[in-house]
Amino acid sequence: MAHTDHQTMRRVLRREIAGTIGLLTDEHDFRAMRRYRSFTFDDHQTYLRQVEAVLRARAAQGTHTTLALFDPEDYAAYCTQAGLDPEAPASRSRFTAELAATGPTIPYDGRPLATLVPALVDEAVRQATWEYAATLLSRLGPCPTCGEDIGKAAFTRASELLIRILDTAPPGDRHLVCSVSGPPDTLVAVLHGDQDADDGIRLDEAEVLEFTSVLALGLATRSPGGLVLRASAPDTADRVYGWRLRCGGLEPLTAAEVFDAYCTDVESGDLISPESGVDYCQPPDLGAESGTPDHRH
Repeated sequence: MAHTDHQTMRRVLRREIAGTIGLLTDEHDFRAMRRYRSFTFDDHQTYLRQVEAVLRARAAQGTHTTLALFDPEDYAAYCTQAGLDPEAPASRSRFTAELAATGPTIPYDGRPLATLVPALVDEAVRQATWEYAATLLSRLGPCPTCGEDIGKAAFTRASELLIRILDTAPPGDRHLVCSVSGPPDTLVAVLHGDQDADDGIRLDEAEVLEFTSVLALGLATRSPGGLVLRASAPDTADRVYGWRLRCGGLEPLTAAEVFDAYCTDVESGDLISPESGVDYCQPPDLGAESGTPDHRH
């Protein structure tokens, strides 16, 4: 009887243990892991099917599992730094545990892996974009005129601008895209805001942080770029408008400029048909910014 009780308690405890699976999402990373003899899979699609079977089994047992993006190059560097044998499965488990604490993860919620993989990749891109933008902001240092931290001041200003953009937007769900051009790469951040029953806007904190950081970087470095908002509500045409980033500020685009941007093929330059049920318009007035206009670092 005592033995049975112990088995029951262990089953209960196993359900309390959360787990993380480090996922090799693409064929290139999968082939890179095959150089380790202890990694016994030889076909990526078979590997993905087996992972999905494990996820379904754990969910059926009431066990929570998160998915993390497993990068073979990061794994090799981790093993070298920690003095671990990369051939040992225990090393992969330790690396995956590290990913669970510091890397991008998403919870397994029963959706097919084919749906979850793009979501995991998007989460990884979002975190990498935020980390890169935050690093560049931190390197800007103090203002030579007033001594204020340029990156922090730009982030505060970007936060205030984002609040005003959301507050002046038409009712409905909002979809914002901010792009900042500059060496070596163009950074793009996306922010979704869903309107709730009380007319409030639900925002993802990670998306807000990434979006604000990218906008702040564009403002602080006076880099060219743009910000576009699309508002969608039932029984009404979507409204699309935006601003260009110029000289460290937001300059409203005219309705014609927004139309041209959306109705021109980026690669060929050819005109494309406008979307039905969409109004391309001029953005609302955001009002005067706080602070001294001629001293924005």
